[in-house]
Amino acid sequence: MCKSCRKQFSPKTGTIFQDSAIGLDKWLTALWLIATANNGVSSHELSRSLGVTQKTAWLMSHRVRLAMESGTFNKLSRTVEADEALVAGKASNMHRDLRKRKTTGTGGKNKTIVVRLRERNGKIIATVSETRKRKPLRAFVKDNVEPGSALYTDALKSYEGLRRFYKHEVIDHPEMYVFPDVHTNGMKNLWCFLKRSLKGTYIKVDPFHLFRYVNEHTLRYNQRHAVDSGRFRSVVRNTCGRRLTFAEVTGKVGTVK
Repeated sequence: MCKSCRKQFSPKTGTIFQDSAIGLDKWLTALWLIATANNGVSSHELSRSLGVTQKTAWLMSHRVRLAMESGTFNKLSRTVEADEALVAGKASNMHRDLRKRKTTGTGGKNKTIVVRLRERNGKIIATVSETRKRKPLRAFVKDNVEPGSALYTDALKSYEGLRRFYKHEVIDHPEMYVFPDVHTNGMKNLWCFLKRSLKGTYIKVDPFHLFRYVNEHTLRYNQRHAVDSGRFRSVVRNTCGRRLTFAEVTGKVGTVK
């Protein structure tokens, strides 16, 4: 009990574990499983491992992903690749009528956009975006890449005008993929890892929650050289000062971003 305010508190107070009836033994096991799994852990698998309901495991996993969210004031530098991808289910798995509605035009209808920056031999920064238009895309690049860096992108017109700030080189994929050191192939490999976990482990991810899975994937990549115990400790350190209630994670109150 606090001597000044006379309120009771526990080791869970002020952390992602606050107001949870689940013991720390299961919470720390959940942190270890999620932090060390290269392709992620589904809520059903977590439920079986911990002996809790799937609904409880689902909320626990989202709280752990909140602790995996990491921000930094350090910008990417030297050589940086930028790319964006549309994330959604495979059209071949859809009903014919649903596929017809969702794959009109360029196929981007009702898909969620993920934008990522990758410093070669370094870290990545990723975000979920509502659009691929020029203003927000250029703002994201300028906020996270040091001026004067070499910036490699595809031929998307939204990247035009960045040569004033960077050594911007464009690779037009219909013509070639590498010339001679200008390419975004490293980013393409990263998209494969992200989509493999979304489609293979989580099966279906609501766009409302996608940014949490992107944060999980980003931390896992940025700490790819760390041992499992080091990655686990970094997530434990981020559990303090963060809370996520069931009402927030389901979008019933407030905002979750």
